[in-house]
Amino acid sequence: MITRRDLLSVSAACGAIAAANLVPRAIAQPLAKTVHILTGTTPGLLDALARLIAGQMKDYAATIVVEPRPGAAGRIAVEAVKTADADGSVMLLAPLGFMTFFPHVYKTLRYQPRDFTPVSTVASTPSLLTVGPKVPAEVRTLANFVAWCRANPKQATYGTPGAGTTLHFLGAMLGRTAGFEFLHVPYQGRGAIEDLLKGEIASALMPIASSLGLVQSGDLRALASTGPHRSSFLPGVPTMAETGYPSLKDLTWYGFFVPAKTPANIVEKLNSAIQTSLRTDEVVSGLAKLAVEFNAISMADFARLIASESERWKAIVQATGFTPMD
Repeated sequence: MITRRDLLSVSAACGAIAAANLVPRAIAQPLAKTVHILTGTTPGLLDALARLIAGQMKDYAATIVVEPRPGAAGRIAVEAVKTADADGSVMLLAPLGFMTFFPHVYKTLRYQPRDFTPVSTVASTPSLLTVGPKVPAEVRTLANFVAWCRANPKQATYGTPGAGTTLHFLGAMLGRTAGFEFLHVPYQGRGAIEDLLKGEIASALMPIASSLGLVQSGDLRALASTGPHRSSFLPGVPTMAETGYPSLKDLTWYGFFVPAKTPANIVEKLNSAIQTSLRTDEVVSGLAKLAVEFNAISMADFARLIASESERWKAIVQATGFTPMD
């Protein structure tokens, strides 16, 4: 669980970085050492995002290798970066939840947020609540769906990328808030979307990239998005807040982290390289193809975001009565 010490450590790291920002940037040669970007998932969105950004970071390092290290819900990759050389040659690209959410759903972690320095956010994406052929065609709004679930309690199911994920809790909170029993069905990968299309489950809460094409083609109906505002990819789909559920929000942030002892000047150089990469035409167009939105904030704001999101998810997890997993 995140402690006051963790939050103070994040603030201290933030202060060191801010001090480094006051020093004029010197032109430096790219690292001669091969740089490794670790991700904690099988090749997919995160892997593609890492490769997209790495391709525009040649000023930082001559050779950058992206290494997917799936396993233990991403924790294997996080643990590897924790113990890596703190010289800017090994970094993690991960959803923010690895630092803000996992400490509240796992009994023990071999890492804590204080073991890392947050470098830069790069993108974010909301998720969608979609329904498929199991739900009558006339169900077109979240209010319609809630009414249908109340009338058909044995069929009120939702799929997510897995148990103990933010989307698992978001669905549970929807059921609690709206007053119906919402049965969770955990999956891996795109399994929830596949079963949704076959009518095996009634609905799914998944990242927008997983279902965007199917919503646009009409194969799935999107009832609401979980972001703070409507997605630019589906501007006709209202947010959870717009449909009467302001507390049900989940914006997945993706960001870079390095080991905590990485010198501030290296962190600053890496941050600058990432920020420059994000503004290239190649990355801008690539983010759109991946159905994620550019979302880069300052290192200070990144540290504050980690602290605030950790407290928010702690309260949500506790409210559901969830028992932490091994």
